[in-house]
Amino acid sequence: MRQIILDTETTGLDPNQGHRIIEVAAVEMVNRRLTGNHLHRYVNPDRDIDAGAMQVHGITPEFLQDKPRFSDVAQEFVDFIQGAELIIHNAPFDVGFLNMELRLLEMAPLATWCDGVTDTLAMAKALHPGQRNNLDALCKRYGVDNAARTLHGALLDCELLAAVYLALTRGQESLSIGLEARSTEASQAAARTRPRPVLLPASGEELSAHASLLEAIARESKGACLWDAEQGAV
Repeated sequence: MRQIILDTETTGLDPNQGHRIIEVAAVEMVNRRLTGNHLHRYVNPDRDIDAGAMQVHGITPEFLQDKPRFSDVAQEFVDFIQGAELIIHNAPFDVGFLNMELRLLEMAPLATWCDGVTDTLAMAKALHPGQRNNLDALCKRYGVDNAARTLHGALLDCELLAAVYLALTRGQESLSIGLEARSTEASQAAARTRPRPVLLPASGEELSAHASLLEAIARESKGACLWDAEQGAV
């Protein structure tokens, strides 16, 4: 199973007001293990960044002046996420911005490229109702070290979210159940193919030798043999 943990940073809160993506990161996970493959790009939005947004992520317009536009990285981005399930914290926010960017380029929406979206914020709210469920709170709750997160950054947040997602979904793991089922099936198959044991009766000579041995033991034990006591009780 291929999953992509995804995050973006933006110039503001609302794509319908002309705000744009300025950073996008995507980290690959296959069968619940990070592969080391990732995509991380800063993007020149060709517009100002809200002061409130800069306080959150620390990215300035000056830093982005020489960075590519989203149009320059769009194909690389959709190729990277192609066919994967996306794992996003507060997914409606990022999906809304990504769909806006794709729409401006007359490209198909995000759902066309990926195999569904999982919102870890919705998952956390269902598991921990009435509690804080932002990424920092979840890191603290699940023992994920986020000491390096002084500002929001898309790539670091993806790596933290990957650890949080694995903790959130730990109860869904069924690898041991599958192994147990396969082990049972293998044992049953082996039992069906195992040959029946062959019974070899003792010869008269062997029976006579056995009886002589028992008599010798009985003499040495002066009648204290357990088998003699059992025969007398019958």
